[in-house]
Amino acid sequence: MEVPGSSKKMVATQAEMVENKVPLAYRDQCAHLLIPLNKCRQSEFYLPWKCEDERHTYEKCAYELVMERMLQMQKIREEEARMKQKGTQSIPLIPKTANA
Repeated sequence: MEVPGSSKKMVATQAEMVENKVPLAYRDQCAHLLIPLNKCRQSEFYLPWKCEDERHTYEKCAYELVMERMLQMQKIREEEARMKQKGTQSIPLIPKTANA
């Protein structure tokens, strides 16, 4: 499944995430790595040194997603700055109030 604006694909399906009780906040492109990490954590009684490889791969994926979003936001801001320099008005993200 393709996610608009992202280079990563969704590997885990909604059914898999529901079945493995992945919290809604963590159902992103890295959920397929979180499922085995959580299984490892439960089987190893949450001992932090037992699931290091799974945790590292999940955290790396999450970091890459955050960096990708930051780059996208930087491009949006640069485009808005260029539009302002040209004198063209873009639609503001936060509308001004009547008294402002």
